[in-house]
Amino acid sequence: MTLHAREINQDVRELGELLGNVIKHQSSDEAFDLVESIRNASIRYRRGESPSREPIHDTLDRLSPDKQDVVARAFTTYFELINLAEERQRVREIRDGSQSGELDNSVKEASEYLKSQDVAPDTAEDILDDVLIQPTFTAHPTEARRKTVKSKLREVAWDLEELDEVRLTDREIEKTKRDLSAQVTSLWQTPQVRERRPEVTDEALNIQWYIENVLFDVIDEVYDEFEWALDNTYESHVEVPKLYEFRSWAGSDRDGNPFVTPEVTEETLERQRSVALQLYRDRLKELSGILTQDESQIDLSGELKERIESHKERLPNVAEAAEERYPNEPYRQKLKLMRESIMRVSDVRTGGYGDEDEFMADLRVIDESLRDNGAEEVAEAHVRPLRRKVDTFGFTLVSMDLRDHRKKHTDAIAEALDEQEGIDYGSMDEDERVEFLTEAILQDEPVIDIEDAEGLTDESARVLELFSATAEWQQEYGVDAIDTYAISWFEEPSHGLEVLFLGDQAGIVDLPNYCGFDIVPLLESEYALSGARRIMGTLFENEAYSQALEARNNTQEILLGYSDSNKENGFLAANWSLYRNQKRLAAICEDFDVDLRLFHGRGGSISRGGVPMHEAMVALPNETCTGQIKFTEQGEAIAEKYANENIAERNLEQMLNAQVKARHQAIHEPVEELPDEWMDTFQTAAEAAREEYRGLLETDGFVPYFEQATPITVIENLNLGSRPASRSEDRSVEDLRAIPWVFSWTQARCIIPGWYSLATGFDAYLDEGGDIETLQEMYEEWPYFSSILDHAALALARTDMEIAEQYAALADEDIREDIFPRIREEYEDAVDIILEITGRDSLLVRDWLEENMARRNPYVDPLNLLQIRLLSQSHLTDTEQRTLRLTVHGIAAGMKNTG
Repeated sequence: MTLHAREINQDVRELGELLGNVIKHQSSDEAFDLVESIRNASIRYRRGESPSREPIHDTLDRLSPDKQDVVARAFTTYFELINLAEERQRVREIRDGSQSGELDNSVKEASEYLKSQDVAPDTAEDILDDVLIQPTFTAHPTEARRKTVKSKLREVAWDLEELDEVRLTDREIEKTKRDLSAQVTSLWQTPQVRERRPEVTDEALNIQWYIENVLFDVIDEVYDEFEWALDNTYESHVEVPKLYEFRSWAGSDRDGNPFVTPEVTEETLERQRSVALQLYRDRLKELSGILTQDESQIDLSGELKERIESHKERLPNVAEAAEERYPNEPYRQKLKLMRESIMRVSDVRTGGYGDEDEFMADLRVIDESLRDNGAEEVAEAHVRPLRRKVDTFGFTLVSMDLRDHRKKHTDAIAEALDEQEGIDYGSMDEDERVEFLTEAILQDEPVIDIEDAEGLTDESARVLELFSATAEWQQEYGVDAIDTYAISWFEEPSHGLEVLFLGDQAGIVDLPNYCGFDIVPLLESEYALSGARRIMGTLFENEAYSQALEARNNTQEILLGYSDSNKENGFLAANWSLYRNQKRLAAICEDFDVDLRLFHGRGGSISRGGVPMHEAMVALPNETCTGQIKFTEQGEAIAEKYANENIAERNLEQMLNAQVKARHQAIHEPVEELPDEWMDTFQTAAEAAREEYRGLLETDGFVPYFEQATPITVIENLNLGSRPASRSEDRSVEDLRAIPWVFSWTQARCIIPGWYSLATGFDAYLDEGGDIETLQEMYEEWPYFSSILDHAALALARTDMEIAEQYAALADEDIREDIFPRIREEYEDAVDIILEITGRDSLLVRDWLEENMARRNPYVDPLNLLQIRLLSQSHLTDTEQRTLRLTVHGIAAGMKNTG
């Protein structure tokens, strides 16, 4: 059976032709011919049919500002459309693979894996009980596209889907193509570049869209598919528990973002609850049209009768109306009462559900009643999915994490203690602070008045206000709505105790029996990672902290910072440090009998840990695979993974597949035993790589080179997100946030965060007597090592030294000659060593990646060359400024990555 009417080449060709017609109509035939001449010249050069790019340079040099704008818009729009064609191809492959039963990393494969490993049904249930997957959406400024543009692109995607999957008449095809043309025309006429910086509320709404419009509908499909697979694999039933929970930082991440105020957080909590309740009301209304059973045809259980009567007593007027409207239809009467109770959750009127557990109990008895009355299919098709939604999203839609920099807490406590009690907390050393905080937390009486901000700086007053507000939010929206507090740049035990202290003073914590949030250290510096045993061991042994941990199910969540670790140490050394320290953290938690949940702070790019999550899961050390895993999703990765329902479901299935396998393997082999030789090899290479990487960053003139040879100054002024690009006004690599750091190198086609110093590291190992055979063995037999090399190879493949050299030419000659040749030599050595280790002829593992890059490169190149030309000018008109910003968007779309 043929599932699709089209293929990717047809989509690419027709979208390209459609764009060409729009350019002709909206601009001119001359503009179209200009774009075509640049496009063809770029293709000829990439194919080796032209000796140089001079024809492209000559054309760009002659362009007026208006024509530059047309060229930038043409290639940017092309990439926006081609990305949709590739998304459609992904959907085709998913559907075809599902139909043929050959879809890799599916939930079906996961169930078959368990069976093949002789895992009994009860053991399978034990494994699934351990699993909890928590994608956490962040508002980090890595999404270059405007919301309006994304909306129009979704319309184009739906038209492509209709043409591909729906059997249409000739007239229907004609109308759909007309709609497609209209959307592309509108897209062309729409500004690509934001005129204002998005507000925090905009970012929260963006994330909410994916939860509300995609994941809310997809989640029960994943469960249904998994349960179907298990039922077809095992002879006896395997119960599937809650496996997913979605979380968000949008509207609650205060680290470096002064615009995330308590008012914004409260607004986000209220809006998310309203959306969740409305979604449930809609589903209950749909259910009312299905559960129309006559009372005379069914037997109601005693429990259901009791719940109906109890509900009528709480809502007598509603009950009367329900009986009048639905006589002899008990399910519909109950559903009417349930809809009203959902409406009153946030209402001043009585009769609302106290929490989602009450709502779930009502759904459960209806589910059981249907099954008791021979309507199991109705329960499975309509009630069970709603129960899964409530179990996943609750009344909060998405749970929120708070985050702030540890210095904010230290300063707030020091100021409050000094102002209110005359205690000089600031002059205490670490041991004194730990002792003071512990005693303060354990005593019954509060030490400070959390409501009293008199005499405090504005920053410290906001910290106290946040903790006071959090206590109120948990009372209003439920503890699960906002129950995690992440601490950036966590480096001492006192940094955890300070948050526990502030929570205690605000009433969020009442030890020994209650702690309203998880305290999550973010270990991102080498000092913190290498001192993990000292930091966490001190906390685990601390009387106050251990009580808080016990009140949180004895689970310690630890956030690992991939981004800043890479920026500080370089790709190879950062990955080694993260791997080694994950094993170390697992050992520490094991020693103290604490359950570990790692929170992987990954970004969108390879250098920031942005690899496919299912690949990352299976490459983790066995010791860390406790079943629970949490990871950030940000920027374009969110749209790429969750904008399309088929792709969203596929991603969730892949994650579950990987987590089930990883948990089983961890149970079978709790400690991953690796040859000492491999560990020593990686250690030697990492040390040398870090030294080389730090040497590059510490070269005289490196910061000016970075500013001159990349578009960082343009990126800093783009309205990408609400958070500032730098932590302060200092011009240093350390001060720059990891996202614009990676974004800038990606734009310049010199992706050093993804590979620089890797070759130096391996060469150092070989120079010390190592052998290439050991590296080849590590690549073949160690998933973590092969994952690192394959993703470094991808970053190398996406790097273009010829383009990068033209960016380098923008820098002053004296600093350029000290830096760029060093980068180019490292690049060439890295390509050679990776090809030798992997035994491949190409850097890329998969053929489709080569096809993808071959399709994209000729269209990215002109945008790079135009950007270089504009960066080289000392003065730009308003039109040229806009075009320069547009080239950033276009290259990001072409590279499918910002940072």
